[in-house]
Amino acid sequence: MKRKTTRTIGNNFPCPVRLGINVDHVATVRQARGTKYPDPVEWALIAERAGADSITIHLREDRRHIQDRDLDLMQRSIKTRVNLEMAVTEEMIEIAIATQPVDCCLVPEKREELTTEGGLDVLGQIEKIREAVVRLEAAGIRASLFIDPQPSQLEAAVACGVGVVELHTGAYADAPNKSEMERELNRIRVAADFGESIGLTIHAGHGLNYHNVKPIVSIAPIVELNIGHAIIARALFDGLLKSVSDMKKLMQEARGF
Repeated sequence: MKRKTTRTIGNNFPCPVRLGINVDHVATVRQARGTKYPDPVEWALIAERAGADSITIHLREDRRHIQDRDLDLMQRSIKTRVNLEMAVTEEMIEIAIATQPVDCCLVPEKREELTTEGGLDVLGQIEKIREAVVRLEAAGIRASLFIDPQPSQLEAAVACGVGVVELHTGAYADAPNKSEMERELNRIRVAADFGESIGLTIHAGHGLNYHNVKPIVSIAPIVELNIGHAIIARALFDGLLKSVSDMKKLMQEARGF
């Protein structure tokens, strides 16, 4: 497939990278005590005011943080768009079709994990994922896949009919030393270039924070990042408005805007 071209503005990069804020861990604090606060919907509205381009929530099968009512209220309240992360299950597909978020990102899910561990094995279950993608897209929902930065997984994503993938940046974020971090950064860079060359829109996320985000933003094909834990953690000290705006500033600086 011919490599698509991207219009640049005033420098060697495309437009500034969009920032999606994951508010799952606001709900984690609420669920720890079984209270009605803090409300992730309220935090999502504040994040939007601070410059968030979208709001990401993961409705897990065990409902450990985000609840069904959060998704319903989010859909009715926010002004940007909801990106619903979810497992590839019949229950979640039905919920997505009923609630109609703009985006659904299909992710792997294990009940025993603390957070999502690795990308979705698209190559090993193409038919199952393709069926889910077809159903979501037929309902007017843009489907994406959360995958490891591997060419084989990118090719499998195309085979499933999606136009968007989110590259898992966890190995980069968790790298124990500089050389390993550089190696993982190059994997992401190669995957992003390859994904763009076969017609995919490239997002990225997982484990990104204020110290490691700039090299990821510097990868030109990446057009959107999803960041949650680092921003929510910073907000405990600086407040959410400042925490979101500081991240946006770092991302813009990395591209010369």
